Amino acid sequence: MRVLVTGHQGYIGAVMVPLLIQEGHEVVGLDTGLFEGCSFPFGSTVTIPAIRRDLRDVTPEDVSGFDAVVHLANISNDPIGNLNPDLTFEVNHRATVRLAELSREAGVKRFLFSSSCSLYGAAGDAPLTEEAAFNPVTPYGEAKVLAERDISALACDGFSPTHMRNATAYGMSPRLRFDLVLNNLVAWAVTTGQIYMKSDGSPWRPIVHIRDISQAFACVLRAPVEDVHNQAFNVGRSEENYRIREIAEAVGQVVPGCEVAFADDASPDKRSYQVNFDKIRTVLPDFRPEWTARKGAAEVYAALRQAELTPEDFEGRRYRRIKHLLGLMEAGRLTTDLRWTPERADRAAHRPKPRVHTRRRTTS
Repeated sequence: MRVLVTGHQGYIGAVMVPLLIQEGHEVVGLDTGLFEGCSFPFGSTVTIPAIRRDLRDVTPEDVSGFDAVVHLANISNDPIGNLNPDLTFEVNHRATVRLAELSREAGVKRFLFSSSCSLYGAAGDAPLTEEAAFNPVTPYGEAKVLAERDISALACDGFSPTHMRNATAYGMSPRLRFDLVLNNLVAWAVTTGQIYMKSDGSPWRPIVHIRDISQAFACVLRAPVEDVHNQAFNVGRSEENYRIREIAEAVGQVVPGCEVAFADDASPDKRSYQVNFDKIRTVLPDFRPEWTARKGAAEVYAALRQAELTPEDFEGRRYRRIKHLLGLMEAGRLTTDLRWTPERADRAAHRPKPRVHTRRRTTS
């Protein structure tokens, strides 16, 4: 298929794009470039034809000629969403639905939406299926609920959306993030000898490696369209539901000589949910997740030992999305609504652009 991947330069996109290319797809990216310069020292991204565009400014021409759109681009986590909740709804809900509308009008047959288990929010101890009620507790989770609702309403014979409700991601990427729980705990353990807990460790959280997320998207693109048409899938596996303190224990089993330490203001996190992943295993038998918390912690540990990062590094702008964006604002390069300032945008517009072909393929 000819596939457009939005957010291809991000944490998940940098891992998913090479996998989709290996699957034989012709991949084009679309990204605004907010996190250029945020690469991990060990690892490289794949260069593909790309459209430099803010999601809010996507045109009909940008989505023309594709068989599928994989939509990863969004305001990526709760701290950024809390900084400006309406901006989260503008990008993660309204711009996302508009992208789906343009895709349908352009004849795109498949639309894979990167949703989140965060829409379950505060849900107690019972594992939740895709039929469970939503109870989001952050703007990020609320925007995912609204986007799923409105994208589903667009489904028709020629336009097939699929909602991929990813568990909390972890694992190595060329665009590494340390504002994710497992990655963050490993980084604290490696650099300070302490597994630094910012909550009391009691909340439940399902986690999933970004390579397993990428594999799930590839499986949906391979599946018969009738099997995934207007369906939601929890992405992960049921054995990977953990209390936060259990993730810390897995880290402790991997990183020698470390101990758990709690922040002075550590308290219960109101986000707590377990998730049932039976549906994706049944409908997509090719989806075989390979990663566990301990295996992922070992991967991150090995990379951090090689990189010799300090706490100032992993808590700094390169690896924490909100600090990076705030730094760009302070430098006058980014506006408060996360748009490049005119001077920065003009420089990007005058860069040579790779040729992007718009011929149609008939594979569905």
